[in-house]
Amino acid sequence: MESTGGVNGVHKEDTLLDNRPPSVEENSNTNNNDNAKSSPVPEQSANGGETQMLSKRQQKKLLRRQKWNETKTERRKKEREKLKKRLVEKRAAGEPCGNIRKKLKQMTMASSSCKQRVVVDMSFDDLMIEKHLSQCVKQVSRCYSANRRVSSPMQLYVTSFEGKCAEVMSKQNGYEHWDVYFKKENYMDIFPKEDIIYLTSESKNVITSVDESKVYVIGGLVDHNVHKGLCLRLAEEKGITHGRLPIDEFIEMKTRKVLTIDHVFRIILGVTEGGSWKEAFLNTIPARKGAVGKDEENDCEDSELDKDVTNNSDDKSEDNPSESKDPVIEEGDAEKS
Repeated sequence: MESTGGVNGVHKEDTLLDNRPPSVEENSNTNNNDNAKSSPVPEQSANGGETQMLSKRQQKKLLRRQKWNETKTERRKKEREKLKKRLVEKRAAGEPCGNIRKKLKQMTMASSSCKQRVVVDMSFDDLMIEKHLSQCVKQVSRCYSANRRVSSPMQLYVTSFEGKCAEVMSKQNGYEHWDVYFKKENYMDIFPKEDIIYLTSESKNVITSVDESKVYVIGGLVDHNVHKGLCLRLAEEKGITHGRLPIDEFIEMKTRKVLTIDHVFRIILGVTEGGSWKEAFLNTIPARKGAVGKDEENDCEDSELDKDVTNNSDDKSEDNPSESKDPVIEEGDAEKS
């Protein structure tokens, strides 16, 4: 009769069961236990019942947000202290303090002592691609921004404001409330023909002073010289007076003398504020264009010439060592002294 006992009280059947390979079900249970140890942190969903698992990146983001919220009170306290310090410094320097936005709202074109009229002609939207049209609208917005920050703003008009340019401008939130005269009509239908001066760099007529009785028109065209001379040709066809700013008379530039719409506007604005043409050019034209005043350039050239003359004289003295720098006093001169 066969014995059913095993070695050391362990049955053979149990030994065989222990040595068998693990089943698929056992493997899945083991993997689930391992994943449970390194599983992401669950987060309660907005719906309430269900939860979603956060990745490591989301966990770090959550920690950063918690730290940010914890230090909010301390940060606000530091910001208030900085603001108080700035106000004390401004008062000591005699600078205006308080709500700047309220003061800007008080500086309107209607209440301004400056009645100089400047027009941006937006009748060229069909000649511009969408990118250039967006740039043109941005430059117009910079004109408005510069105008509202001076004590005596000019009278800014935007004419032929319809179609594509109006669509692009609609992306500027609240532009309807800007202190700008937006007109659908052409500038020729708004102002007398004899008062209009169309500004174009190709004109031979140099504007030496700003006349408040005139209306200066800036072409609202960004084309990177694709339609060069177009504004001059249109002014001549319509019989309108045209002119250019005196940039050649006051400024030397390393690059092309091409100014944007807002540059032209700010230069005229600077002159109406009491500045000189030279100051207006240098304060407006970006430094990357290398604009230098004509007087400054002459001074630089004179100083360089002086250096060259000095260097040449030094070289000559080195070539002739026998010539002494100290003056030679002759006997007759010594007796006279």
